[in-house]
Amino acid sequence: MKYFFETYGCQMNIAESAAVEQLLIARGWEKSETAELADMAIINTCSVRASAENRIFGRLGYFKGLKDVRNKMEFAKYKSFELATKLVENGPVPLTVVVMGCMAERLLDSLKKDWPCIDYVVGTYAKHHFGEIISAVEDKKDAIPVDDTENYKFASLSYEKGAKSTFVPIMHGCNNFCTYCIVPYVRGREISRPVEEILQELDTLSRYKVLDITLLGQNVNSYHGTYNGQDINFARLLQIICDHLKETKSSIGWVRFLSSHPKDFSDELIDTIAKNDLICHHIALPVQHGSSEVLKAMNRRYTREHYLELVAKIKKAIPDVSLTTDIMMGFPTETEKDVELTLDLMNQVRFETACMYYYNPREGTPAAKMEQLPEEVRKARLQRVIDLQLIHTDEQMKKRIGQTVKVLVESVTRDNSEELLGKTAQDEKVSFKANKSLIGKFIYVTITELNGHTFKGCVCEAN
Repeated sequence: MKYFFETYGCQMNIAESAAVEQLLIARGWEKSETAELADMAIINTCSVRASAENRIFGRLGYFKGLKDVRNKMEFAKYKSFELATKLVENGPVPLTVVVMGCMAERLLDSLKKDWPCIDYVVGTYAKHHFGEIISAVEDKKDAIPVDDTENYKFASLSYEKGAKSTFVPIMHGCNNFCTYCIVPYVRGREISRPVEEILQELDTLSRYKVLDITLLGQNVNSYHGTYNGQDINFARLLQIICDHLKETKSSIGWVRFLSSHPKDFSDELIDTIAKNDLICHHIALPVQHGSSEVLKAMNRRYTREHYLELVAKIKKAIPDVSLTTDIMMGFPTETEKDVELTLDLMNQVRFETACMYYYNPREGTPAAKMEQLPEEVRKARLQRVIDLQLIHTDEQMKKRIGQTVKVLVESVTRDNSEELLGKTAQDEKVSFKANKSLIGKFIYVTITELNGHTFKGCVCEAN
């Protein structure tokens, strides 16, 4: 049997899709490149912005039409010759449509009613029922009931077959309740994964020769667990992981983490990153805004001054660090002065890259009830931020020219079969001429030039 996956949204969704794929592969299912030929289509959804949900509604319209074609054998309406042949030979080919993720959780009670083409709506707390769902599809049973009221359970493995880089969820949920954000309402309260389970997954990934991991959580540095009778915060967890990887001679050579909240980024965490060579010196530190007044209205629980002090500490302890961030413009309380403060903060920090967007109200959040700025104002203010960040990105990346850096070789480049593509510890792309036998290995490359947002380089003779 064949499955088809569409994943939208954050890295956590990517990890959760990979965990479900592991179940399907273990049962002998094969991945279909198109939904037309799949027995089950799974859509992993996002609710962070209304635009993400609107895109899903459009896709549901497509799946409704596809189910109708397959059920009625109207193969002349479809372009796929393979599907038409399958319909002729086998008669109607059922398609099971599953919607999971944050949108599924938010619209748990209404989604299936509004879209009868959906067979299963799998909310945040019901993913562990996928084994039962797969069995029901295999046995051609009617849709089984799915309970979404149980406690959250972490998947034992979030890994895509053959991958050298993968995500490892260590937390779920969020306790922060930023006034613009829907995540706490669809993901629930923070739950930290037991240390033992994390280490077990790392051992499994090492057996698969994974080289690069990213620890995931909605607010990863508020992790809190226990290990050998001791309370474990995120800094201590990182140290345990690094010690474990070295003791077991793991294949994993790089450790990253997403996403950090500035209010929880401790001095201990900075020291842990600085003294462990396994931890990449690449930190995503979402500021969201450069005005303390706007940050207060957002309920971010830190000030502009605190953020700048934190950045100064990080740069002093980790001189080669690259910092990325998230910036939201057009929040309801934002003034022109607040915009200038944001641009000024960007000029002080010099982020390497930034995820930039303008505020869109999300139903059910406090900020949605505030008086909104005109959309054209929000877009214009965002453009000023984008224009400045493009300058900073170019400046920061050009500083890397001439440096020799460690690179994880990932693939052949798209445009030149004689060139390979890799990434640095700072998550920058580098292309270089080398033998394909280096794919899946760490090597050292000297950066020679910058082409757009991709470096070019040459492999060091030592390799």
